[in-house]
Amino acid sequence: MAYEVKGKTTKITATSRCAIKIKDNYYTAELIEERTMPNDEEIDLDKEYKALFDSINAEIDNQISDIIKTFAK
Repeated sequence: MAYEVKGKTTKITATSRCAIKIKDNYYTAELIEERTMPNDEEIDLDKEYKALFDSINAEIDNQISDIIKTFAK
C-alpha cells in the first residue's frame, strides 16, 4: 500500500541565475525568492511553482538585458 503524505508545503523557494560574457568580463544576475503558502486555502502547487519561476526568470531576463545595454557598447 502506498504511503499517504501528511505533510503540507508551507513555503516554496526558487533560485534563478544567469551569467554572460561580454568582451573579457563575466556578469552574473541572480535572484532567490521565497513565498509563504496560505494554510487556509487549497492551492495548486504546480501552478504556484510555475508562477514563482516565471516571475523570477522574467526579472533575471530584465537584469541581463540591462547589463547588455550598459556594457556591450
